[in-house]
Amino acid sequence: MTILLIEDDDMLGSAIVDGLRPRFPVDWCRTMTDGEAAIDANSYELAILDLGLPDGSGLDLLRGIRARRNPLPVLILTARDALADRVAGLNGGADDYVTKPFDLDELMARCDAIIRRSQGRASPVITYGELAYEPAARRLTRNGDPVALSAREMAVLDILMTNIDRVISKSQIEERLYSWDNLIESNTVEVHLSHLRRKIGRDVIRTIRGLGYVIPKNP
Repeated sequence: MTILLIEDDDMLGSAIVDGLRPRFPVDWCRTMTDGEAAIDANSYELAILDLGLPDGSGLDLLRGIRARRNPLPVLILTARDALADRVAGLNGGADDYVTKPFDLDELMARCDAIIRRSQGRASPVITYGELAYEPAARRLTRNGDPVALSAREMAVLDILMTNIDRVISKSQIEERLYSWDNLIESNTVEVHLSHLRRKIGRDVIRTIRGLGYVIPKNP
């Protein structure tokens, strides 16, 4: 569910973290050493990797990831815009390449595309019965009509719709909400799920007692 950002520039790193929320929780490391440790200790949807790190080359880190046969999707983010650098990054195992300066909307779109491919989804629209959800645009329709959701409701819907047929625990949903709003109460998840069910259909989101919540594969 979480993106790993490995970037040593404080201003740029802060902008990326703020720009990716609330779609994605972000772990931010500023060195190659810390980034490598984070990858070894956690499971990420995507890593955004700067090549010019203070303690080594991001390209070396990328090659190490692929040498260990880790399939983690990697988006290279760097000021190096020479063709040879782009080719080296892609040949080293990167899934995409963005040069600085860049637009945050483009970065978000590229992150969405990489994650979509890694999940085996070709279309940017997730359809489920009467529902059509566009993660990148944060847009939901029901029978073609827009469904108005609050930011928190959209965050809960996003984690469930992008993981259809996968049980998501309450703590995972809380983590998604907490990543951009730390005012989380004990019943916050249940309240937003109740609101969502009223808007999208009560049978869409199932409760798996003791485990969490799921949108089943078949409506």
